[in-house]
Amino acid sequence: MAAAKVPVPLMRPARLRLCISGLCLVTGGCSLRGAPSFPVVGAYFPDWMVCGLVGVATAVGLRVLFLLTGLDALLSFRLFTYVALGVIAALTVWTLVFGP
Repeated sequence: MAAAKVPVPLMRPARLRLCISGLCLVTGGCSLRGAPSFPVVGAYFPDWMVCGLVGVATAVGLRVLFLLTGLDALLSFRLFTYVALGVIAALTVWTLVFGP
């Protein structure tokens, strides 16, 4: 005769408490006032989207500039360089325009 299988609970209570505690810690910085946004032609856009677009535009613009000046051939890690330059531009805009 086969032994009867005992149903296994989906999550043990101790693990469930740990998961809930972790979620509370992770989302503790969230506020109830909503995302920071501003009106553009009647629609509200999040600030991070504008900063991301500025970062992408800066990285593309610097790539074109580096190609025209020949500086691109000297870069060893091109992808990481352009991503870092875009992130620096995005964070600078965030700090100067939307910061405290």
